[in-house]
Amino acid sequence: MNPFQLRYTGDYLAPDGSLAIPDIALDLYAAHPAIHVDFLRSQSPQPGDSGYQSRLYSLELTADDIAEADGVVIFRPWVKAATFARGAERLTVIGRAGAGYDKIDLAACTANDVAVFNAPDTLTHATASSAFILMLALAKRLPEQQAMVRDGRWDLQAATMGQDLPGKTLGIVGLGASGRELARLAAPWGMRIIAFSPRASAEDAARLGVALVPSIDDIFRQSDFVSLHNRLDASTRGSIGARHFALMQPGAYFINVARGEIVDQAALVAALSEKRIAGAGLDVFEHEPLPKDDPLNALGNVILTPHWLPSTRDAARLTMSEMAHGMIRAARGLVPAHIVNPAVLERPAFQAKLARFAAPS
Repeated sequence: MNPFQLRYTGDYLAPDGSLAIPDIALDLYAAHPAIHVDFLRSQSPQPGDSGYQSRLYSLELTADDIAEADGVVIFRPWVKAATFARGAERLTVIGRAGAGYDKIDLAACTANDVAVFNAPDTLTHATASSAFILMLALAKRLPEQQAMVRDGRWDLQAATMGQDLPGKTLGIVGLGASGRELARLAAPWGMRIIAFSPRASAEDAARLGVALVPSIDDIFRQSDFVSLHNRLDASTRGSIGARHFALMQPGAYFINVARGEIVDQAALVAALSEKRIAGAGLDVFEHEPLPKDDPLNALGNVILTPHWLPSTRDAARLTMSEMAHGMIRAARGLVPAHIVNPAVLERPAFQAKLARFAAPS
């Protein structure tokens, strides 16, 4: 069996060279000595590099990065057409450690005979529970009540009174895996749950206790809590804006644990600043990391988390195990599960690259 050179992007490392995430399932390779694991250290943080965080979300996989790699596991870096400026004679598979792959140019990968797989289900509960806890925190007005205590303003108790969830309407945009899981989590709380999801069937939704509505406008118009769970693509980028926030009730809350680029953030800031909606819980932003001077940081009716709320130790282990299992399959000449550019599987050049690692018959 040919050696399989596997690289993890450098953002898995801390400045001192240790793992930034304690458990990325590297132990699963112990029984596979043909797999040689290393990190793309050109992308890793260096001691004293105060600007690394500002560059982190714009890192790109380069032609040099892939030159000697058979497989690459990606955390944050982009994969663009320029990644393949010198082709991809060797690179066979890319693993995207998560469900979303909006930062990967799938057409470029396919054209260069590189298969891409993801981990579509490992963050499902972590993402849905993140949306749910944001909903609970907003309902109880935790941001305002925390500020009240820290500022010694106990006289504001009545002004920061929260609400309970039973009888309220939860509107879910996108009944994919995390949207369905959120519906399951919310069901015992006595909420009315509605969803807009063009590809979902009424029968499947009914089994979840969810009523489908015909348009996204109905979600914003009817809901006490709106939670986004749709995928970022060309059709959804910037699709939520001022018109939608204008439909919301003054006491309604907006939650986004999907992708920040789906939302016109300036329109959201305006709706929050002018108290046209009650508040928001956001784990994702239009530009990441969120600048310190962004107006969202000045708002008291918003909960902000750094695109990290679903990233629990448990979810990380599940996700990275999925990456390891996929790479182990590739290193044996087998196609990993969860390929997101399936057209590549029919390309002879990809088949030839993968066949290099197949066990002799």
